[in-house]
Amino acid sequence: MPQDTLTCQKAAFSLPEDLHYLNCAYMSPLAKTVEAAGLRGMQAKRNPASIGPADFFEDGERVRTAFAQLVGAASDDIALLGSASYGLALVAKNTPMDAAQNIVVLHEQFPSNVYTWQRLQLTHGVAIRTVLPPDHGPARGRRWNERLLDTIDAQTALVAVPHVHWADGTWFDLAALGARCREVGAAFVVDGTQSVGALPFDVQELQPDALICASYKWLMGPYSFGLGYFGPRYADGIPLEENWINRLGSEQFSGLVDYQRHYQPGMRRYDIGERSNFILLPMVAAGLDLVLGWQPARIQHYCAALTADVLAEAQALGFQIGEPDERASHLFGLRVPPALPLSRLQEALAAHRVSASVRGNAIRLAPHVYNDAADLDALRAALHDCIRAVSA
Repeated sequence: MPQDTLTCQKAAFSLPEDLHYLNCAYMSPLAKTVEAAGLRGMQAKRNPASIGPADFFEDGERVRTAFAQLVGAASDDIALLGSASYGLALVAKNTPMDAAQNIVVLHEQFPSNVYTWQRLQLTHGVAIRTVLPPDHGPARGRRWNERLLDTIDAQTALVAVPHVHWADGTWFDLAALGARCREVGAAFVVDGTQSVGALPFDVQELQPDALICASYKWLMGPYSFGLGYFGPRYADGIPLEENWINRLGSEQFSGLVDYQRHYQPGMRRYDIGERSNFILLPMVAAGLDLVLGWQPARIQHYCAALTADVLAEAQALGFQIGEPDERASHLFGLRVPPALPLSRLQEALAAHRVSASVRGNAIRLAPHVYNDAADLDALRAALHDCIRAVSA
């Protein structure tokens, strides 16, 4: 447990008072400081003469350093991406494999972290092994982790998994998975989009070969930007595009036609073209500043304490939820009782102005530090209403 706990941060946002937004896994609301950073970037473009060569680099390095601090990496290990799928495409381009090998993924994994590997299946003939969860029951998360480890073998070229499942928050033991990948020589690729920023992550401890994150969820940033950590396996890879700013010496605008064959140091070679987005980059930086100040461990503790009572009440009403040690506290699924149509629960949530997402056969709830007791009271009322309607 963190030594000092967070208090509610709702004042840092502009959410409507009558909306109970338990949906950060869909996308985070813009904090006031993030919104202000974007507006300053828009205003700067009014007068392009005010934008100098240094402005193409400084915010990018600030973001690179902040994300490196968040995940325990060096800034040279970080690339600025356009999306999670962009980062996964970089991994696919730079991971040799052949038809005798396999790629391991999870059942109902997020599509961008499946379509990428399906393309390799078409072009390289590699097999895709999809690890299904066990039937609902005790220790479902632990048993799913065991199945995942058992699926990895000497012919596994790559394992691509999230830290927590995007649909129900099931937690995966990345330390054990990473050790197994190193044992067989497989690339270990983590999609951190639904976890990094709200759940502690340390690349020194977990040793992924790549960690890919979109900005617009738990990093509290804008849409259309992402960040990636790339380990030594990808140190000499080929980028998806050959843009000017990734080449050595690009800071000297007067010498740009002195073409360079060498890339900028570290993983900057993988940066997306036009990475110097004068609107989005300051917003990404402002979001990371918030996350670093709040600290992921404290965010987990805040969400766990906030939701504990209502989740216990939901279970007593017949809803199913994973055990606390098998799921995250910032993202989890509520599976409805057999007699309750999922549509009935959606209607009750809407009536109480609770924003949540349907994923599979569950309602996905994703609280954050802007949520308070009133938001959970609205959720509680919606759960009771739909149960009463079915029982009537």
